Amino acid sequence: MIDSGFDRRDFLKVLGWSGTAVALSGCGNTSIEDGKETVVSYVEAKDYVIPGVAVYFNSTCAQCDAGCSINGRVREGRVLKLEGNPDSAINKGKMCGLGQASVQHHYNPDRVREPLLRNGDKGETITWEKAYALIAEKLNGVKGEEIAFLSGGVSGHLKVLLGNYLDSLGTKNHFVYEAVAPAVVRAANIKSYGVDMPRYRIDKAKVVLSFGADFLGAWVSPVHFSQQYAQFRKGVDGQRGVLIQAESKMTLTGANADRWLAVRPGTEGILALGIINALGTATGDVAELVKGYDRARVARETGVEPSQIDKIAALLKLRSPSLVIAGSAAEGYAHGSQNAAAINLLNQVLGNVGKTIEAPVSVPFPQMTPSKGSTASLKALNDGLAAGKYKVLFNFAANPVFTAPGAYKFRDNMAKAGFKVAFAHYLDETALQADLVLPLDSALEDWGTHVPEYLTDVAQINIQQPLMERLYPNTRGMGDIVLALIKQRRAEEYKGFDDYYAYLRGAVLQNKGALGGGGADDDVFWNDTLTHGIVKLAGPSAALSASMTTTGLQLPAPAEADAQYPLHLIPSVTSHLRDGRHTNQPWLQESPDPLTTIVWDSWVEIHPRKAAALGIVEGDIVEVASKTGSVKAQVYLFPGIHPEAISIPIGRGHDAMGRYAKGYGVNPFQIMDAVFDAGTGELAMHETRVKISKTGQRVIVVKDEGAAGGMQMGRKIAVRVSTDQVDLSKEV
Repeated sequence: MIDSGFDRRDFLKVLGWSGTAVALSGCGNTSIEDGKETVVSYVEAKDYVIPGVAVYFNSTCAQCDAGCSINGRVREGRVLKLEGNPDSAINKGKMCGLGQASVQHHYNPDRVREPLLRNGDKGETITWEKAYALIAEKLNGVKGEEIAFLSGGVSGHLKVLLGNYLDSLGTKNHFVYEAVAPAVVRAANIKSYGVDMPRYRIDKAKVVLSFGADFLGAWVSPVHFSQQYAQFRKGVDGQRGVLIQAESKMTLTGANADRWLAVRPGTEGILALGIINALGTATGDVAELVKGYDRARVARETGVEPSQIDKIAALLKLRSPSLVIAGSAAEGYAHGSQNAAAINLLNQVLGNVGKTIEAPVSVPFPQMTPSKGSTASLKALNDGLAAGKYKVLFNFAANPVFTAPGAYKFRDNMAKAGFKVAFAHYLDETALQADLVLPLDSALEDWGTHVPEYLTDVAQINIQQPLMERLYPNTRGMGDIVLALIKQRRAEEYKGFDDYYAYLRGAVLQNKGALGGGGADDDVFWNDTLTHGIVKLAGPSAALSASMTTTGLQLPAPAEADAQYPLHLIPSVTSHLRDGRHTNQPWLQESPDPLTTIVWDSWVEIHPRKAAALGIVEGDIVEVASKTGSVKAQVYLFPGIHPEAISIPIGRGHDAMGRYAKGYGVNPFQIMDAVFDAGTGELAMHETRVKISKTGQRVIVVKDEGAAGGMQMGRKIAVRVSTDQVDLSKEV
């Protein structure tokens, strides 16, 4: 049982189970609490090694936040290949290329291998004992409000342990940051549906109208949505699903659409209200709101022909239920919240709420649910750093020096913090600015639990376990590091846990009854949990509402053209590089972009008509300049972009992070202006206006489609037609 000097409620808080919505199990016959049980926090390969015979372990992919479960093939103690775990309700045995490349992250030769202390401009190798002692020294006498912790999204028991550590420091300054996050859509969903992330049932819809949500590429949970999309294409009630994509720059999802609409940047909400008007079914306040959005006005402001608006409205009327989704193309503006609200209103008018918009299931352990990141949190931290507010800054799972807009001057502001600690896999741009760098285990050699933000029909906790022993003996798991740090302040509460493995095992066994293991032997239940890699729970569904309020919904007319900066910059998110955290994985660098087939470099997408007007041809090196800065990159002529916009993919342009990332391409974050969504304070990533000019240089664009007419090995595998012979807005 529990030490009589330690309150049971406090103990449950330590383990992350306090306040749960299910009945807790009693103390089992484990001796984890008093430290008598011997544990080993790695897979002992010698027990499994049979030369030439592979063994398999289930774990969790950590390449993005979707929470896909994986199955790793291990031979001679080395992980060789990953596939999806078929028991997962999220990915059902499937896996994307991003997840496959995590093996390269694990074996990457540029990983940090020892704790490093800044010594001038270089890093001095030190011991873990000295590193922990230095952190304790720097925290001594520092007030809680003078400490800041920046992290990416965290969930599971690491979130619990980290929260307990920050509580021990007396700080509430935990800034959760995601450079690319659907934060505006989350906020709009709460107002429209009562939940921030409902279940989108693409598989139940007969028509999907997506406003820039790249659900087949990089939006929320693409492996899950891709499988739903396959069902959608098979059809409901004998009707094959029809996909319409409205956006300013074609995404992978747009390339798969039956009808693709090139919308003037920022006018997605206007188009949604125009479709409601064309439907003619709105009543009350909604009818009053949309009566001014007639076909002529909407066509003039969005660039979408009136006939297209009529066709979409007719199709939505004919085929029900449908599904309308707001994505990054709609939310990336100063009026992004209004765009998202208008798009959600279209869903409500169509009666999709409760049909293809469903209530999400909930994990009954709120302490373990994911902390959801935003760009507004980085701005808050940056403002505090600029004011000299923080004496100690911790950074984990984020690279803000690379991803912060150039207008923030984050690198300069970070330097104002007195002592900076980075928990890092690589010496990326942010780690290089730290005073102390602590090297992390890869996800394939670490322990953990994870709760995905987007859950399907069942709630689940994903288990992460090592697939092999550490490659480098002096790296550590983040859980082990946080446990060591919290022991500096609350040693008595955590004395029973020799390492994070012991903490994790103790937490799972303490509540095994609620996790479906009531009455099972501790060792049997723990081994079964690791074998499956997933704990499925009977989580309740959240309440779903269908509020059709129009209060405050007012969309601005498109802004007048800026003579100095006439073009909209669209920083596109690719499925393989995301925000740039994976750029040092060469499989991903050499993976052809699905739409341009370009590899190992950045490019500027521009419409052929606009390029002709500017005297630009493919391969020209151009300078793209905003009010904040400029970058230079090669041009790719692309008909799938609005003539008033150009696009540069994010993820490349590193000046650190290892040999496979440094020096390849350009970083569009550097030239982003500090413009924010009026409703949420989120960075309006599509609001930067730019101008483009030729530099006089030219290159041959390196791409997989071939330099002449799509020829590969003498075979024409990709047929081309000129842009004046194709209309991408028409059905294929």
